[in-house]
Amino acid sequence: MLQSFQALVVDKQEERLTVEVRQLSLQDLPAGELLVKVHYSGVNYKDSFAAMPNSPMVKSYPIVPGIDLAGVVVASEDSRFKEGDEIIATSYEIGITHYGGYAEYARIPAKWAVPLPAGLTMRESMIIGTAGFTAALSVQRLEENGLAPGKGKVLVTGATGGVGSFAIAILAQRGYEVEASSGKVSEHEYLRALGAASIVSRDEVSNVELRPLGKQRWVAAVDPVGGEPLAAVINQIQYGGSVAASGLTGGVNVPLTVFPFIGRGVNLLGIDSVYCPMEPRVRTWNRLAADFKPAEMERFVQREVKLEQLPEVLPTLLQGQARGRTIVCLA
Repeated sequence: MLQSFQALVVDKQEERLTVEVRQLSLQDLPAGELLVKVHYSGVNYKDSFAAMPNSPMVKSYPIVPGIDLAGVVVASEDSRFKEGDEIIATSYEIGITHYGGYAEYARIPAKWAVPLPAGLTMRESMIIGTAGFTAALSVQRLEENGLAPGKGKVLVTGATGGVGSFAIAILAQRGYEVEASSGKVSEHEYLRALGAASIVSRDEVSNVELRPLGKQRWVAAVDPVGGEPLAAVINQIQYGGSVAASGLTGGVNVPLTVFPFIGRGVNLLGIDSVYCPMEPRVRTWNRLAADFKPAEMERFVQREVKLEQLPEVLPTLLQGQARGRTIVCLA
């Protein structure tokens, strides 16, 4: 029987925060019907926030971060899964209040698990991760609200991040004219390789006077940034257009008037990848598996790291150093 395994543990004793690899036992894991041997995880903003002092994400310590995981079921108390099944689990309470994917083993409720889609490896599923899943949900909601190729430019903000990178690729693949917004001049070649038809500076998009209505520039937008930049984007959306909002790295306050909504019929679409119901969750994962060829996946990978590298890697997302995806190999 397995005696111990490695995990990245964030702990806080009085005012001292530690982020370090420790040995845990199966008895340390929280309740759940599935015991999973984790093969891969990914690095997301929530994971970086979880490793910060006074993190708003963490309710109690210790915690094992990693909101994404892909692995093999080694024990199951649920008839829907059996030993040897390959599964994906993203979001819900994973890595926030429930020990997550930065460990060689995880125990999760069966209702949080998605069978690994055919044609997708565990590594590829974590290249996609919550970021790619959120991007896919964003594009889907825009299309449900009338977006179609040929209607005009679609803006993607935070374009070099995980959500932004996948949103560009998904939109371009479906025939949209994508304009990517980024503050990183050095990454223009990367954005064009993903499918961006044009690139606009972050300042040009967001550093505009926040008037009730601005110039109509884009038919739709995918925005994983939030805050004042989201307000600036909404004010520049064309009549009847939509913005899919999924993030808060730019802040939680959006200084808006009602004019874009009642004067231009603009739609603000909230994207929740955390508690997305299982039926659309599985459907979206299956479409992602069908849409991306294995050779295309590697373009999203900035780096692959091991567990012991995470204490140095996690802060880089909050320092604006991310491009695409960082994946974590635990196999």
